[in-house]
Amino acid sequence: MTTALAPSSALTAADRCDRCGAQAYLRVELQSGGELLFCAHHAREHGDKLKEVAANVVDETHKLSGSPAAGS
Repeated sequence: MTTALAPSSALTAADRCDRCGAQAYLRVELQSGGELLFCAHHAREHGDKLKEVAANVVDETHKLSGSPAAGS
C-alpha cells in the first residue's frame, strides 16, 4: 500500500465515511477501480484488509490531532 497526499485529491468536510457517515479522513483507491472513504475509526478497524486491496491511499488522519483553536 502506498500513501500519497496530492493536493488535487484532498478530502473535504463533504466527504463522508462509507460505513457510518462521519467525516472521512482516509480515501482508498482500490486496485480493482473505484474508491472507498473512511473515518479514522473505520480506517483503523478495516486497516489490514484495506492494505490488501489498496492501490493508493490518501490519509489525512493527522488533521485530527491538530492544535486547539485560538481562544480555547
